Amino acid sequence: MLLVDNEPDILAAFSMALEWRGYRVLSAGDGKAALEMTGRCIPDLIVTDCSMPEMDGVDLCRQLKLYPALAAIPVIMVSAQVQTNQKPALWNAFFLKPVDLDALESTVGLLLLSRPLRETLSPVFSDRAVSRWPPIPSAFIS
Repeated sequence: MLLVDNEPDILAAFSMALEWRGYRVLSAGDGKAALEMTGRCIPDLIVTDCSMPEMDGVDLCRQLKLYPALAAIPVIMVSAQVQTNQKPALWNAFFLKPVDLDALESTVGLLLLSRPLRETLSPVFSDRAVSRWPPIPSAFIS
């Protein structure tokens, strides 16, 4: 999970609350840094503040939607102001600050559970090579 906010105290509070609940958390100080980090290691979910320097949360969401590999990442938008003119299709959930951490954690859990299984699940590998012939019983091998 990636947390994005320019206020270190908020990042620390969100990070602590979510890590305490068992989530692995990365953090970024603005949308530009978050986009670069997301390109390197695709997070399962992003929690972002709306108002930040460099690139705000709305622009971050717009940029994510431009890349097919990143467009499916669920996003939770957090803001100190009500967003009346923004398109909610850019994010999956919205929280007004101050955020109720229990509600945030519950929403994180729901969004992660509702994601479809990835096609990149690793297949089960055997230590034997694949063969169209059945194995030879050990009684015939001397």
